[in-house]
Amino acid sequence: MAARWRPATLLLMAVLAAAAAWRGEALSVTVTDTECIHEFVPYEGDTVSGNFVVVDHDIFWSSDHPGIDLTVTSPGGNTVYTLKGKSGDKFEFKAPRGGMYKFCFHNPYGAPETVSFYIHVGHIPNEHNLAKDEHLDPINVKIAELKEALESVTAEQKYLKARDTRHRHTNESTRRRVMFYTIAEYVAIMGASALQVVYIRRLFGKNVAYNRV
Repeated sequence: MAARWRPATLLLMAVLAAAAAWRGEALSVTVTDTECIHEFVPYEGDTVSGNFVVVDHDIFWSSDHPGIDLTVTSPGGNTVYTLKGKSGDKFEFKAPRGGMYKFCFHNPYGAPETVSFYIHVGHIPNEHNLAKDEHLDPINVKIAELKEALESVTAEQKYLKARDTRHRHTNESTRRRVMFYTIAEYVAIMGASALQVVYIRRLFGKNVAYNRV
């Protein structure tokens, strides 16, 4: 029996992997004050997971990401999850009820920040579901578990890719600041040298005039 299911299982894994890849890249949003995203959760007890990364910000003089706040609100208006001052993190919680959930990113600093985020709602039937639905067999449960495992790998890949993008932006920002400070230093040195030349010329000019008198 196991040998009969093995080719089908491999085919199913390939289909699920392709479906996970087809879902595309993580979404992004520019947060200046507060930006909210809505996600529908079909069932109570579903696992809501995801991640977010601040990939870029417009604070020229700072190389560190100041971080943002994440607040997740249930359909009833209750706060079910919060994160404070994070430049990137993962989250996961069990939905207390089905309905539309609100994910709000708050930027307390006001400078525009680009946030890459990914949200996934996972549902794995349990024994209670099996007892209620006679058409739901253990094979479907295994398929759901396999799908969630592949989804977890996909989410991790998206998170790592977003962090890599953030590191590239940070390196580029650091390079621009170093060039700016270097040029400013050269200009300041040249200005100071010019002032010294002018001062010495005026000083010698006064000495020559005094000697003539």
